[in-house]
Amino acid sequence: MKQLRKLSTMATATGLGALLATGVTGCFSNNQQQQQEKKAQNAFVIIEETAPGRYQIKDEFPAEETRIVLRQMDGTERILTQPEMDALVAQEAAKIDNGTSNLTKAQDPQMSQQGGMGLGEILLSSMAGAVIGSWIGSKLFGNQNYQNNRQAGYKSPSTYTRSQKSFEAAKKSSAKRSGFFGSKSTSSRTGGFFGG
Repeated sequence: MKQLRKLSTMATATGLGALLATGVTGCFSNNQQQQQEKKAQNAFVIIEETAPGRYQIKDEFPAEETRIVLRQMDGTERILTQPEMDALVAQEAAKIDNGTSNLTKAQDPQMSQQGGMGLGEILLSSMAGAVIGSWIGSKLFGNQNYQNNRQAGYKSPSTYTRSQKSFEAAKKSSAKRSGFFGSKSTSSRTGGFFGG
């Protein structure tokens, strides 16, 4: 009887240990998934000045944090600071509200002939715009003129297409990496078995 109790205790401890290990693995898996999803929504963007005060997106791809590199006509490069980005987005938001933003006007063929857009327009045209200007997203993302005009902010149609494909691939990759624990389901519950 004593050995039976000892065996029962060992089985319980081993089972509980395996269950706990599985839950911890689920938590790690969930953290990894969250990092992949974050990477899929942030962007590294290179913006090029093409004429005084006119800009185009030279390249962009998924990144772990949003960074905007500005290449100016004189050959200098700098990274825009968060306060600079916020100010540019706020200025463009005011233009959107009063109907003077090129992003929400009917498509203008001259926009691409002028060598690009203003810096605030370019920021909101980029994939980073969804992160930086998330608070004005409802004004843009349902607007068909915005959907048409944002493509004009890219240096070429192939740059736009390459960018779209890289972000789609990053989203698919993050979805595939979610395993049994921490996977997204139709319920509102996220996380591993133990809420990891």
